[in-house]
Formats: sequence, C-alpha cells, structure tokens
Amino acid sequence: MKEINLDAKIQFCQMEELSEDDQRLVNKAIEATRNSYAPYSNFHVGACLRTADGMEMIGANQENAAFPSGLCAERSAIFAAQSQHPESAIVALAIAARNEEGLMATPVSPCGACRQVILEMEDRYQCDVKILLYGTEGIYVIPNVKTLLPLHFVDSCMK
Repeated sequence: MKEINLDAKIQFCQMEELSEDDQRLVNKAIEATRNSYAPYSNFHVGACLRTADGMEMIGANQENAAFPSGLCAERSAIFAAQSQHPESAIVALAIAARNEEGLMATPVSPCGACRQVILEMEDRYQCDVKILLYGTEGIYVIPNVKTLLPLHFVDSCMK
C-alpha cells in the first residue's frame, strides 16, 4: 500500500496585513453577521464576496424550524451574486461568525456544501476564489477552495 500526502498551505495574518480591498471585504462580512436569522443555533455567519469587476455582495445565514430549509451565509451571497451578475466571476470571499458571546476567536470554515458551491464557481469561471476566514485572533487566507478540498469533484471528473 502506498501513502499519499495532501498538504495545504494557508496563511495566517492580522487585519492590518490585508490589502484595503480585503479589509473592506472582511469588515462587510463581520457586519453581515447582524443580518443573520439564527434563532435556533444562535450562530450568526456573515459573508461578503467580490467579483472580478469589483462588485461586492453580502450574505448571512438564514435558519428555519424545518431543518434543513435554511441557507448558509456563503451560499446566500454566491447565489445572489450569480442570480444578479452571472457574467462576473467571484474572486474573493470573506466569512465571519459570532455566537452569543461575540465574534469567534478562531476563524470558522465553510461547511461541505458551501465548499462544493465555491468549487463550482472556480470550475465554472476557471478562476480561483481567495477565501478570507475571520477570527478575532487572526485571519486565515486561503488561495482557493481546492486547498480545502484537495480531492475535489467537478464536471471534468465525470468524463
């Protein structure tokens, strides 16, 4: 049996180390946590994405008593952007979360469904989506979703 190593390189930085555009994206994701509807989990997630043409769009998680009828912040932002501007690739996505005690200290990562949707965007536009995961202790900067999904599945896998 052969062993295969899958390595992921992720940067960890402070807010002031980000570009002004990325700082704005992260701050909008933090603000978007206030638009969350999370009466069941009290876990409020906000996302803000930037498209190739510079448009920014926020999303926030929306829960529903009839699980799993809700939607994550990442997908709400992505689907809104794709519905309104399908011609524009998504190039960056910032995510922040808070609970009853405030903003999370450690960055929160997208769920599997959101990772797959981000992967579809990368595959559709042949363009990496930089992911910025905010925590009060620092920010993970991930070059693309394939870093989070090294064994990914897209359309070309079926051919």
